[in-house]
Amino acid sequence: MAQVKKFKVGEKAVYPAHGVGEIVDLQVRSIGGKEQQFYILNVLENGMKIMVPVETAQTTGLRHVMSRDKAREVMDILKADEVAVTSQPWNRRNREYTDMLKSGDPFEVARVFRDIYRLKSEKELSFGERRLLDLAHSLLVLELSLALNKTEADIDKDIDSIFQSKQTPAA
Repeated sequence: MAQVKKFKVGEKAVYPAHGVGEIVDLQVRSIGGKEQQFYILNVLENGMKIMVPVETAQTTGLRHVMSRDKAREVMDILKADEVAVTSQPWNRRNREYTDMLKSGDPFEVARVFRDIYRLKSEKELSFGERRLLDLAHSLLVLELSLALNKTEADIDKDIDSIFQSKQTPAA
């Protein structure tokens, strides 16, 4: 297995289904008689603190903020005409979208956001759809703003313009 760069206190990191956080401490705790080192991650969106064992950080999905190039690829996914999940009924689609969000993969999160954002222009979203859209939005926008060195408001404007251009009928 490739050696993964460790995180330092003060660095931003992304934890699946919770989004961007800051490594605020590195602590050693005794769990079951065994000393383990933990990253203490403060999730920026809601202030939640998460303890992530250093030795399993990679397998739990803790990762660095995406690169600028990956962020551009994510924006391209938002522009794509495809639909990621076509399963019927809604509860099956909901499960697939939820799994995509839990993966922590920014490309998967972008696909969920794109699909449900588009749906919003066609109909009133259900509570479940709204919840998925809000979660996808919160997971995506902060990370994109960090990767592209823009404000969250600017990222929201960029996203809105992508979807507005999709809705504008050809002349």
